[in-house]
Amino acid sequence: MTSTTALNPVLRVAPAGPAAAAVYFRASLAFHADVSDVAAALAADGDPGFVVLDSRSTDAWDQGHVPGAVHLPTALIAEQAEQLLDRAVPVVTYCWGPGCNGATRAALALAELGFQVKEMLGGFEYWVREGFEYETWEGRERRAADPLTAPVGAEDCGC
Repeated sequence: MTSTTALNPVLRVAPAGPAAAAVYFRASLAFHADVSDVAAALAADGDPGFVVLDSRSTDAWDQGHVPGAVHLPTALIAEQAEQLLDRAVPVVTYCWGPGCNGATRAALALAELGFQVKEMLGGFEYWVREGFEYETWEGRERRAADPLTAPVGAEDCGC
């Protein structure tokens, strides 16, 4: 008789033990923030304690960006980060979306310059898909939340 775990692609490699899993997931949260958490922190009264950085091109920025974000394309980080950012303030980077690693490259470049940094999972795509307001060269816009990414009519997803 064949073992269930030998046939099951999920359990073919056994899950990590609870202690190792806790270490891994705690570390992951030190490197990543999600769109909903960033939006909630920005919407709260007062200073959120971080700055949001859009690492995309100027053409992409003009199509839409997170309100209040700093625009600094990844290719310009080495020469301009020190003038635009305060090392004492953590930076949350984003790019287009989950299919783009531009925010990861931007976060790496900033970390190598000595900045505290997190990457916003989902990027601009999920910012818009979750129904948060964004800016374009024409002003502020908002689309209805995509029910596949955010609960319709709810303040948060509950996670």
